[in-house]
Amino acid sequence: MTVSRTVMIVGNGPVQGGAAAVIDAADLVMRFNDCRSCGAGGDKTDIVAVCNTGRPALAMLGGGAWKTNAAVRQASAIWCVRDAGKFETLRPQLAVTHPDLDDLCDDYTDGFRTFANATGRAFHTIPASTHEGVDAALQGFDVGAYVVPSSGLIAIAEVLEHWQRPGDRVVLAGFGHAGWEWHPFAAERRYVDDLISKGRLLRLD
Repeated sequence: MTVSRTVMIVGNGPVQGGAAAVIDAADLVMRFNDCRSCGAGGDKTDIVAVCNTGRPALAMLGGGAWKTNAAVRQASAIWCVRDAGKFETLRPQLAVTHPDLDDLCDDYTDGFRTFANATGRAFHTIPASTHEGVDAALQGFDVGAYVVPSSGLIAIAEVLEHWQRPGDRVVLAGFGHAGWEWHPFAAERRYVDDLISKGRLLRLD
């Protein structure tokens, strides 16, 4: 008999009051980068999905604070959301259209892999095909101009397409669909709402 799980994907946006206990009761909890969702969003952390290119990656790997973060220390797996080869193909175009993003494609996957291996954690890099599938799906939601989808959306797509088991409930919390100007957050919200309407996702709120 298949045992269903509750998989909670917790973004770094606001989490409603009272959510902590519900999140911590999930079978698996994924958080992002420096896990700012901890506290109001509970504490349990099984997977930390990181932006492994550009300035966010460099900040996490430098100085040691990320590696000693309480949520990171309890996680059993590290996921890198950006495929190095995919981002390298974006570099020439971005040099023309967004020269200020000259370091966006700098890849630090090896640093996260080394950390995971040295500390006995599982390690996974989300493949370029997941990113490209999200790009294609967003075209149906009036996406407009953008650079790349958010880490949260890439992780959601990876869970739904390649990682969830039959019967799993995949639940979102802390997704405000707001932030960096070059993520297509308005289209991402419509895309997520469409997945919810089809019964593929739930929102905690």
